[in-house]
Amino acid sequence: MADSKLEPVMTKGDDDDRLAQMGHVQELRRDFSIWSLGSLCLCLMATWEALSTVVATALTTGGAPCLFFNLLISIICTIAIALSLGEIASIYPTAGGQYHWVAALSPPSTRSVAAWSTGWINIGGQITLTASAAFAAGLQTQSLIILNDDSYVPQRWQGLLFYWSILIYAAALNIWGSRLLPTANLLSGVLHIVGFFTILIVLGVMAPKNTSSFVFTEVTNRSGWSSDGVSWLVGLLSAVYPLLGYDAACHLAEEMPHASRNVPLAMVGSVVVNGVLGLGYCVMLLYSTGPLEVLLATPTGFPFMQIFLDTTKSAAGSTVLSIIIIMIAIAATAAGVTSTSRTWWAFARDKATPFHEYFSHVNPSSQIPVRSVIIVTVLQMLLGFIYLGNSTAFNAILSMAILGLYASYLIPIVYFLIYGRPRLQIQEFGAFRLPKSLGIGLNLLACAWLVLAMTFSCFPTIMPVTPQNMNYSSVVMVGWVVLGSLYYFVWGFKNFEVPHVTNEARGF
Repeated sequence: MADSKLEPVMTKGDDDDRLAQMGHVQELRRDFSIWSLGSLCLCLMATWEALSTVVATALTTGGAPCLFFNLLISIICTIAIALSLGEIASIYPTAGGQYHWVAALSPPSTRSVAAWSTGWINIGGQITLTASAAFAAGLQTQSLIILNDDSYVPQRWQGLLFYWSILIYAAALNIWGSRLLPTANLLSGVLHIVGFFTILIVLGVMAPKNTSSFVFTEVTNRSGWSSDGVSWLVGLLSAVYPLLGYDAACHLAEEMPHASRNVPLAMVGSVVVNGVLGLGYCVMLLYSTGPLEVLLATPTGFPFMQIFLDTTKSAAGSTVLSIIIIMIAIAATAAGVTSTSRTWWAFARDKATPFHEYFSHVNPSSQIPVRSVIIVTVLQMLLGFIYLGNSTAFNAILSMAILGLYASYLIPIVYFLIYGRPRLQIQEFGAFRLPKSLGIGLNLLACAWLVLAMTFSCFPTIMPVTPQNMNYSSVVMVGWVVLGSLYYFVWGFKNFEVPHVTNEARGF
């Protein structure tokens, strides 16, 4: 599919030279291999595990067919997005990722505000994506207590403490266990695959099976939306969220060799592998579900735990299977903190954040941006307070992740389609280049899907809307953008050093 124009000899010097062309010097260790980076993307996306977590939304808004067909379409369109971003990442392999690409591809008159806005939105999306993984791990850990102790009455403040503990672990691993991160990601990748086959076999052998008509044709709308079509599209949340996070490879471009080749491979490869695993798991899960009324009323709050319990007829068996999913959610949190902290650090390096001199610091002994790790962890911990006052805060955080990340994917693809592809010379492309006609088609498909998914991620999943079940994702995202805009137009534009590249789009 891609025209793999790999350089005959690729050395550390080539990576450093390419980084120097973009105005930066090498400060971070290049510890990640293609395998450890690919594993990081696999576990940060955690497609089949995330699918377990958010299956309830699709079952409510359209039933089993809603989940299957939405996921199939989402996989196809996500591959188009990953290919589109991978081509750009191959040209500009830098930890800044999307905002750096926009700086290279946008007209000079709007370059500063376009690049800065993209970076700010991307950081917001990454913060909420990592928070969602920590929320899943924390709330599912609390649900294990419910599963094994009928007398336990869960409290939201306890769930908040579980959430915070996951974030603190992820930050500690990133700060004091930084040299273990590549190995930890490889081991998590192995668990991701082994856990998939373990649960697939258990469900395949032990679970009673639904009919094929239930899985593929019986649409059920329990969301309260009067229109089945709108309800179905609201269910996109369950199909889009499990396929987020592959852009983490871009933000670790300065920590791996041969980044121009390996970053796109890690992005596209992780989407394809996770897409195949996720689709297979989705089919098995839907064939194994019990009555929807029982699943949606489960005291654990997570239908997948009820499915495991009904399958194994044992709280202990359900606990073991659930722990596999929780462990990957914890690994995804650690990977998310890694990726988000690198983006914040790169943004601060270009004097784009408040207190940029402080946050652009790299610890000289560990070669890790420790202060950036701390600030993103603190911001994620603050998000937890939404959960105390809102019963659907978890879904709102999922929607915020979609809004922030999808907007940061859409902006550079649009600029590349309009300014980059027509104006860059062939020799200015990276090691990963798509044929022109195929590239344009994939760019257009990616843009259409991104707009559609962003639109319906703002809709409430249940009608009628109350203050408790309202989808506040757009409110929080607008607040993040307004806060950033105030900073940029009052102070930021004076300091922001727009990334400089030698192979920017020409002819403006």
